[in-house]
Amino acid sequence: MSAEVRLLQAGDADWMDAGFNEMGWAKPAGYFHSVVDAHVAGFISAWVASVGDDYAGHVKLVWPDRGGRTPPSSWPEVEDLAVISRMRRRGIASYLLDSAEAAAFGRYDIVRIGVGLHPGYRAAQRLYVLRGYVPDARGVTHNGRLVEEGETVPFDDDLVLHLEKRRPTSPGTA
Repeated sequence: MSAEVRLLQAGDADWMDAGFNEMGWAKPAGYFHSVVDAHVAGFISAWVASVGDDYAGHVKLVWPDRGGRTPPSSWPEVEDLAVISRMRRRGIASYLLDSAEAAAFGRYDIVRIGVGLHPGYRAAQRLYVLRGYVPDARGVTHNGRLVEEGETVPFDDDLVLHLEKRRPTSPGTA
């Protein structure tokens, strides 16, 4: 059975929460409701993937100057790409990224993404490189703060390398 990817809808929060919790991962209470609210308000665009009636994954695209960032970003950023464990290795993450990148490149020349450095992110690291993402020269952050040379920080989910991808050009254009 193939996956379907669509824009998030107002009633999706509880369905997403139940599917996500099935993996044994937990988001903070009300997380998916806040995603729906941000999507409806236009701060983000979000997509969900399903296989049949089952939740399979989601991705958010945070628009520049709209996501409450300090300082505001100049480029949209892909966040929170997640595919539930039993649905992996079916191309669902790529389908979700296709949607987010198409929206970003419809308005901007660059899209950014952050990826964790610990081993739990190996598949994501590989996927992003294969899709053309490269380090964006911001370096590595921990909890959103630039890690300075020689500094010691925990090797956890909050240690992130920042990448970017430029809009593909058509053959014969420069």
